[in-house]
Amino acid sequence: MNFGAGLGEGGWDDDGALRAALGRTAEGLGLDLPESDREWGRLAEYVDAKSGRRVMVYPPGERRRTFQVILKDNGTPLACGWTADLAEAVRATAAWTGGAGLEETRARAQFIRFRPWALDHEREPFGVVELTWRVKLDRIHMPPYDRHPRAHAALAAAYAQPVLRQLMPVNSHFNLWFSPRVEEFWKTRVGPIICPYDEGLYGVRNKSRLVARTETPEEAVAFVVAALPEELGPAS
Repeated sequence: MNFGAGLGEGGWDDDGALRAALGRTAEGLGLDLPESDREWGRLAEYVDAKSGRRVMVYPPGERRRTFQVILKDNGTPLACGWTADLAEAVRATAAWTGGAGLEETRARAQFIRFRPWALDHEREPFGVVELTWRVKLDRIHMPPYDRHPRAHAALAAAYAQPVLRQLMPVNSHFNLWFSPRVEEFWKTRVGPIICPYDEGLYGVRNKSRLVARTETPEEAVAFVVAALPEELGPAS
C-alpha cells in the first residue's frame, strides 16, 4: 500500500488524516465504523459505547512502517497487530466494534494476534487481580515494554509466588510493588519494592532504605515474600 495516497503534504502528521483515510476505506468496503472517540492528533480511536469495546489505530511512524491496531474490551487490551494494509485495519475495527469475538475478528483480519489467556478471559472473565497480572505480563510482547526484559522478569518471578499473585501488582518507572487493595491500589503498599535496574542488579527497597541487591529476580522476590505479614489475604 502507498502510505501517502490521498493525503496532504503533511501525510500522517496532519490532524485527522488517519481518521479520514479510514473513513474512506470503510466506505469503499461497505463497512460501518462507529464515531471516532478522538478529534485531534494522529491516533484514530473508535468505541462502541454499548459494549465498551474500543479500537485504537496508530499510523506508520519512523520506527515501524505499518499501522498498529489495538483491540480493547472495557479498557483491557486483548489483542493487537501490525499491517501495511489500511483495509485490513478497517476490517479489524469494524469486526471488533461490531461484536465479533477474538477468533472471528482474526478470521476477518488475519494480522490480529492474541495469546491464549485473552481467549480464556473472553470465554470466562478473570477477576480484576488476575486480569491485571495477565495484562502486565503480556506487555513484554508490545513496544516499548519489549525493551525491558528485566522488569518483565521481576513481574514473572512474582507471579510464580501464590502469596504475591493474590495481590495487585503496581508499577512505576519499572519498579514493582504490591497492594492489598483492588481500588486505589496505588495508595496502599505491602512489603518492599523491587527495583529491576538498581546498579545492574535487582534492588529490594523498603521505601528509600535498601534491603538487598540480588543477581536474579527470584532472589529479590524471595526477600519480598519473607517480609510480608502473616495471614495476608487476597486483595479486596
